[in-house]
Amino acid sequence: MRESASLELPSEVIWIDLLEPTAEEKAFVESRTHIQVPSIDALSEIEASSRLQVDRGVIYLSMPILARSDTPEAFLSPVGFILSPTVLVTVRFAKLSTFDQVAEQIHHDPSLATHVGVYTALLEAIVDRGADVLEGLRGELDQISHKVFRGNPTHRSHTVRSTDALRMTLGAVGAIGERVSQARDVLLGVGRIASFAGDIGEEWITPEFRVRLRAVLKDVASLNEYEAHLSGKVQFLLDAVLGYITIEQNDLFKVLTIASVVGIPPTLIAGLYGMNFKFMPELDWTWGYPFGLALILASALIPLIWFKWRGWF
Repeated sequence: MRESASLELPSEVIWIDLLEPTAEEKAFVESRTHIQVPSIDALSEIEASSRLQVDRGVIYLSMPILARSDTPEAFLSPVGFILSPTVLVTVRFAKLSTFDQVAEQIHHDPSLATHVGVYTALLEAIVDRGADVLEGLRGELDQISHKVFRGNPTHRSHTVRSTDALRMTLGAVGAIGERVSQARDVLLGVGRIASFAGDIGEEWITPEFRVRLRAVLKDVASLNEYEAHLSGKVQFLLDAVLGYITIEQNDLFKVLTIASVVGIPPTLIAGLYGMNFKFMPELDWTWGYPFGLALILASALIPLIWFKWRGWF
């Protein structure tokens, strides 16, 4: 930031957005706004008393927000909102498309040209983005659900490959569950700071923006219900995929059991005729050897026919 001879912040400044601020930038903002810029450790605190504070008429708020929300590498990053009667200061440590969107929106909507207007627009943009994320996750869950339940799971040509596919599906469902959990944390944070700011700053928040903040709270409540529905579907798919994996493993053990049972009678017969006793009548038979082979074959086929008749394979 450029140094200024005056220690007073110009009245035209309504929003200061700090992205990974340096010590010099923090000192500059603190000297002009007479507020304290929190560190990333302070913003990462999870206690409600740490995320919602009031100091000499200045509201200090913090919440997690989803960065890279449109990619599988999405992660939660802390964001701070410092709301005073004259200016809004935001502190973040990741690039967020919602902040860029609001910055562009201010130029086209004069009604947002106040610090409270910017704060309200930011919350609205975060909620809208959260709704888009949840809708995208719903689409991914629908695709996985279609593949799991309508992909003809009982007719697979290769058990090992199908089990590997189910394991990959299990990982995909788990990743979606993680992203749904992240969206829940964001919505919880928005609901807290919107309600707190609306109550504490009631004297200098205009009726228009109080109404919009209440609308944000209603949107958060509806999205929380939608998120609960997605969480239930994620858990259902996890249980279903685990059930299919168990079935595949049981089928494999069934094949091994059948093979071991079928192999016992031929092994017994071959062992009996391999004992080399001196007096064995079959040794003098002309058809003794074919008789032994036929007996071994029959002893293997009879259990197979019986298992097939019972529907075991």
